[in-house]
Amino acid sequence: MKLYCLSGHPTLPCNVLKFKSTTIMLDCGLDTTSALYYLPLPLVHSPRLSKLPGWVSKDGTVNLEKELKECAGRVFVDSQPEFCLPERELLDLSTVDVILISNYHCMMALPYITEHTGFSGTVYATEPTFQIGRLLMEELVTFMERVPKAQSATCWKTKEIQRQGCILIVMLPGPLKDAVDVWSWRTCYSMQEVNSALSRVQLVGYWQKVELFGAVQVTPLSSGYSLGSSNWIIQSHFEKVSYVSGSSLLTTHPQPMDQSSLKNSDVLILTGLTQIPTANPDGMLGEFCSNLAMTIRAGGNVLVPCYSSGVIYDLLECLYQFMDSANLGTTPFYFISPVANSSLEFSQIFAEWLCQNKQSKVYLPEPPFPHAELIQTNRLKHYTSIHGEFSSEFRQPCVVFTGHPSLRFGDVVHFLELWGKSSLNTIIFTEPDFSYLDALAPYQPLAMKCVYCPIDTRLNFHQVAKLLKEVQPLHVVCPEQYTQPPPAQSHRSDLMLELQPPPVAYRRCSVLGLPFRRRHERIQLLPELAKALVPSEIKPGISVATVSAVLQSKDNKHVLQPVPKPIPVPPSKKRKRLLEEVPELLTPKPLLSGAIPLDAFLASLHKSGVTEVKVEETAGGHILHLQAEDALIQLEEDATHIVCDTNEPLRATLRDLVLRFLHKL
Repeated sequence: MKLYCLSGHPTLPCNVLKFKSTTIMLDCGLDTTSALYYLPLPLVHSPRLSKLPGWVSKDGTVNLEKELKECAGRVFVDSQPEFCLPERELLDLSTVDVILISNYHCMMALPYITEHTGFSGTVYATEPTFQIGRLLMEELVTFMERVPKAQSATCWKTKEIQRQGCILIVMLPGPLKDAVDVWSWRTCYSMQEVNSALSRVQLVGYWQKVELFGAVQVTPLSSGYSLGSSNWIIQSHFEKVSYVSGSSLLTTHPQPMDQSSLKNSDVLILTGLTQIPTANPDGMLGEFCSNLAMTIRAGGNVLVPCYSSGVIYDLLECLYQFMDSANLGTTPFYFISPVANSSLEFSQIFAEWLCQNKQSKVYLPEPPFPHAELIQTNRLKHYTSIHGEFSSEFRQPCVVFTGHPSLRFGDVVHFLELWGKSSLNTIIFTEPDFSYLDALAPYQPLAMKCVYCPIDTRLNFHQVAKLLKEVQPLHVVCPEQYTQPPPAQSHRSDLMLELQPPPVAYRRCSVLGLPFRRRHERIQLLPELAKALVPSEIKPGISVATVSAVLQSKDNKHVLQPVPKPIPVPPSKKRKRLLEEVPELLTPKPLLSGAIPLDAFLASLHKSGVTEVKVEETAGGHILHLQAEDALIQLEEDATHIVCDTNEPLRATLRDLVLRFLHKL
């Protein structure tokens, strides 16, 4: 069993598991943090961004002023943002049989895999993961296509320049000099590629068992993180691998995490822990509400960069209760995204994927989420973009939820340009995927207030330690980031996994031989063979029987069938036909079992006239040296050897003495 690690991002995993002749990809997350190295894509012309000076190295040897622009002491790439793909050279991805998706954030690289690697297998995901994943991909494509760039910047990262003694990377200023895996970065896919990739998806439900080629069975379990998010059980008859990715024990809107099904795992692959282990989600939610209220009361606007699905549902539910109690019930909320309407509707129709409390509301009948009431009362309005109806209905002060959290594309770029010059306004970061300082870098100097309230409901290290203690896997495999404290908090040993045995750590491009081997295989015995068995008792309560059969293996299922009888061939004068005759089947030799008691065997030797016997004890048994006969007998637990070079009658006599103490099967 091998694990190929194609992603270096612990919360956006992409691993490939080779198990029992099947090749299974576990998630295909897309690392969009590479977008932070690029300038924002404004929806309307930005004089500020268009006047940024180009970058030239201090000695003038490298001139990339058409591709790189200086802004607030940093250098950014002036081009369509590119994203860091999973590694595609480590193994042939056309050999992947299936892809298992754990949540909609971990499927964003799917079109790159299915459309450009020769992949011809099946993708398994739950319906909410599939539908919301489609929305997120559609949103990303729309963000890119509505602000096209005339040219693409590639010279700054080309291998030709890189080969000049690695001079370029050393000379590039920060943060570009720290960029990794730039050769794997690619521009965004198209909607055609998205639709083609999603056509390969087969929908599954929680606890639905899916058999892969008769070799293994995969089962999705609720992970408690987001709508339809899953952990996966991958098992054969005798081995069990659990894949835990993006799980939560907090009581939010999804179904609670299924922990009991993870027990008795040989290997547990752990990814997708919280990115902010020191921040409490409830505390962050309180800070979010208080800072929002403070800004609105002062007459300012609040900008919340967010994804179009996920935490936004919880934020709207929290604000539904909070705003009335804070006497801010008339403050309008705007949700702006190309898929805003679909996202809000999907959250209301996937009732069976919600926690019990929200499921019960469907039968009252009430909408599971209160944002339906916010829409009915016109307190929450949603738009596809800032153009059209939004321009005429927009009023301030207000709260705007929009994307993208990287602040590099989407409607959020326009609001930062619009509101950034006033200290009355506030931007509140709730998504943990991006460094807020890096995200804001190309907008400096910025007058608006910035508040960092990252809300990450995924498992923290304390919860993981408790979970692993309960489910007790034999081995744990995880990203190397989880085996050491964060670089900025090297003294915090509580922010890492400390297990016995130690977890097996991986990094991008590593190949792990997982620390257990298959020892057993299930074989079916046909009834006619079973009837012919003659059991022999070798110990009280233990009987064994020999079987002569033909082993047939097909679709990873193994069946013992009776040995076919030889087909009689009519006599022929042709010599060729004689060669084709089926040889007569020989009766197999009997199998021997049992142990040879030393004292009784020595007594039988003495009765047979062998009196001079020297006994030597070994690690595996005894060696009997017959001095007069110049012979050796090795008595071991699983074998007996008689060494008698020249005296064949003596060897036969000794063999018969040994056979008296053994059972024939």
